[in-house]
Amino acid sequence: MGVEAGAHAARSRALAVLRIRSRAVAVALLPAAVAVVLLVGGADGRLSGGGWSAARGAVTTVAVVALLCGAGIALVVARARPAVSPTVPVGEKAAPDLYRMVRDLADRLDVPVPSAIALTPDCDSWLEDRTHRAHGRPPRTEGDGPGEAIRGARGIRGRLRAAFRTSGGPGTEDGPRRADAAPVLVIGSPFLWWMRVGELRAVLAPVVAGTGPSAHPDIAAARRFVRGLDAAVAATSAPGRGPLVRAAGAGAGWVARLLLRSCRGHAAEMERGVAAAAAERAQTVDYGVRIVAQEQVGLAYAGWDRLLTRVALPAWRMGRWPSRLDAGVVAALTELSRRDRLAEGFTSRLGERPACDLLEEPGTVDEAASLLAARLFHGGPAEPGPDWAPVAWHEYPEEVVDRKWRVDAARLHRVLDALGVHHRPDTSRPDTQGPTLARVLDHLTVPEAERAGHGSPAAGAEDPDPDPGDPPGEGAPGGVPHSALAATEATEVSGAADAADAADGADGADATDAGDAGDVVDGIEVLEGADAGGNEDEDEAGGGSGPAAALAAVLTAEVAREEAAAGPGAAPAAGQQAGPDRDLLEDGMLPLFPLQPPRTGRELLADHVTALVCCAAMDTAGAVPGLDWLDGPTLLLRGKRAADLPPRVRTLVDTGDPGPLRDWLGRSGVRAEKPVRLV
Repeated sequence: MGVEAGAHAARSRALAVLRIRSRAVAVALLPAAVAVVLLVGGADGRLSGGGWSAARGAVTTVAVVALLCGAGIALVVARARPAVSPTVPVGEKAAPDLYRMVRDLADRLDVPVPSAIALTPDCDSWLEDRTHRAHGRPPRTEGDGPGEAIRGARGIRGRLRAAFRTSGGPGTEDGPRRADAAPVLVIGSPFLWWMRVGELRAVLAPVVAGTGPSAHPDIAAARRFVRGLDAAVAATSAPGRGPLVRAAGAGAGWVARLLLRSCRGHAAEMERGVAAAAAERAQTVDYGVRIVAQEQVGLAYAGWDRLLTRVALPAWRMGRWPSRLDAGVVAALTELSRRDRLAEGFTSRLGERPACDLLEEPGTVDEAASLLAARLFHGGPAEPGPDWAPVAWHEYPEEVVDRKWRVDAARLHRVLDALGVHHRPDTSRPDTQGPTLARVLDHLTVPEAERAGHGSPAAGAEDPDPDPGDPPGEGAPGGVPHSALAATEATEVSGAADAADAADGADGADATDAGDAGDVVDGIEVLEGADAGGNEDEDEAGGGSGPAAALAAVLTAEVAREEAAAGPGAAPAAGQQAGPDRDLLEDGMLPLFPLQPPRTGRELLADHVTALVCCAAMDTAGAVPGLDWLDGPTLLLRGKRAADLPPRVRTLVDTGDPGPLRDWLGRSGVRAEKPVRLV
């Protein structure tokens, strides 16, 4: 295992874990040992008499029960399936150069070669033991991986099976024996596209060096024991079993938790020792390059996170998944280098050979990793289809951005129709009939006197003087005061919520304010109630307008109802978990890693108003949808990004002041009174 100090510490901790296992076995066998002594003593006449006979019967009964319980617990631990990270397998034929580089690293480090290589849509790399019998026979990898399973790429089911199949080791023709198989090397797919070959080699050196300590029998046995206990705890906690099975599982789970708590500290120190030993051994390989490469690890993580939350998430919510996420990381970080003076040196690396050249078919691997990312981070459907289709980057503005804005604009007008909010068009101009931006502006506008009465600092900072072009009382059509209008809207919100409850089969409730809109869908009422209540507090403090609070509450309920009506195969709302997906993890929940917390009602309203403004700009001012690699969907007006639009929309939503937004519309040539095209 080597002479590293960390290796010796890891082995001592592994022995401590194994001693805990031995004590547990001894406790289970102790009653049987006592029973054997009593039975032998009674057989040769040394322990005779009524008292000894009663003791023999009692101890024998306890021994049988202890042996049965111990055997049952051992069976549960042995049969429980340890968790396996969902990855994209990469066979040797799909990446011969990558396998050659890893073998060369293992030879230089004098450690066993990883049994296989797999990719994960995350900025991390690790070794994963997949030798448990429940994971199946270690497959041959000569034709394995996305290069074979996704080739021809229109076989949807084959692609998905390849994306979520457990990969095995190259080994011999029949595969290595399970007990001797080395761990699988899992590499973050963004590293392959952003890093150069030398940088990837330097980053993987300490990871590959970990196969040395992992091969030690004591450490391997301790890891198997800890993983088995962890899997047993998860298996005994699974719902959907009968009362008798649940009772037996509760006992086995209690014992497994007790043992897991006992060896937790030793297991953690063992893993620290393994990591220290691997890092010490890897210092002999590309140490100087590794220091520079660590900077690229942090940069890749930042670019990947930004790409997922700003670019991929809007597409996933629209039922499309970008099929080249890893290539998008390079574009995002290149864009960052153009904007950030601190990143000027990053583009000079692009002239070197990228690590993705180590793959035979980078595009196919990228597609599989992108689909896996959509399932892990958003909980997408199990199979691509008409409502869950891949989208290329050059199609993103038209297929995602334009469609998203028009869907949001249509939903906003649909909610206004449900609230009974009517826009008075100019009867002298027939082209003002239909959904317009002016309708939303009129509804969200709060009169200057009411804003001043609330003491809104934001309103005074943005535009202390009313817009001379706006008629007085514009925010309250027909001269109705905004306080009365807000009360009417609250009543209408309650009616919409009650109707939605009846449609969804929920129990009727007496909704008396905007927060009751949360009763539409189970699991949403807390979010919406908190949002509506928070908006009331903001209104009292001058931080929000009554019409915006009511509209945001109903809009949130409408979005939740649409997502719930889409069915179990559709992607869940941000921050919510979908039901079990047996194709990904036997007992897993999707999304495993939600990217964002649920959006508040006010954030949702601001997004919809922004979408409507963008639709109006595209239909009346010649603007076009665009993709910004760092900020996601963006509006291109005369070839430039409209970066100053979101703050003006937030001013309207938060304070009810339309002045800054109307000024922007006037300068940009956007006509709010013209109807917009919806989907």
